Amino acid sequence: MFAPTFAQIAAKLDTQARFVKVDTEANQPLAGQYQIRSIPTLMIMKNGKETARQAGAMSSSQFESWVLQHL
Repeated sequence: MFAPTFAQIAAKLDTQARFVKVDTEANQPLAGQYQIRSIPTLMIMKNGKETARQAGAMSSSQFESWVLQHL
């Protein structure tokens, strides 16, 4: 359900940030490492460290604002 919003904002901000999707079913060790408990879980990483996390979907404007706020 959130995939179109993610794709839209990822395309819009592709010069400012790198967007990555992880299939937590296929990558369970990675999901465990980052303690992902709900889908979607959105994370912002800087220099290999988590700087922000949001569980649950957002509207496109909310998602864009959230990303820009943490750049």
